[in-house]
Amino acid sequence: MAVLSEVDRRKIDDGDDTSFYASPRYVTHASETFLNRLTKLYDRILTPGDRMFDAMGSWVSHLPETELAHVVGHGLNAEELRANDRYDEWFVQNFNDDQSLPLADDSFDVVCCALSVQYLQYPAAIFSEFNRVLADDGTVVVSFTDRMFPTKAVRAWRAATMDERAELVSSYMQAGGMTVTDQIAQDDTESPFYAVVGSCR
Repeated sequence: MAVLSEVDRRKIDDGDDTSFYASPRYVTHASETFLNRLTKLYDRILTPGDRMFDAMGSWVSHLPETELAHVVGHGLNAEELRANDRYDEWFVQNFNDDQSLPLADDSFDVVCCALSVQYLQYPAAIFSEFNRVLADDGTVVVSFTDRMFPTKAVRAWRAATMDERAELVSSYMQAGGMTVTDQIAQDDTESPFYAVVGSCR
């Protein structure tokens, strides 16, 4: 099921994403308030021994101190991923070119995607893969704020309000075969924090 039309998935910069992210950026792309809220949300969802997949990640994952069994990271810059000390393993892949995850079925308890969902051109396929790699009682957490690389975000995201973006992420989850269990909106002026939480059906 396609969520975005050809027009919706257009980017201002349709150049190669891998080239755009070739140089590492050791920044957080969000305020401290946002990151603290994200860590608290993860702390509420994660339990010791969970297996976690951090999709579209970077050099830091903002995870709590919870002892996790295994953490797999993904992103577009190898140097950033190598610097993330919470990853047990990681891989580089451009989701806009290849939507098939090199991961086994039912291999994770939690999938998270922080501050990056706005760049997905084929979200239904990616969220279907999230659903596939999640265990039956698994959880997906997608978080975002108002910051982005506007030239790389899809048109549907750029044109939407924050609340509409939450609905867009919810539609991605549903298209991937998951159920939305929670929408969180803390939309203060300085640091809007939005998250959509889902589970396998």
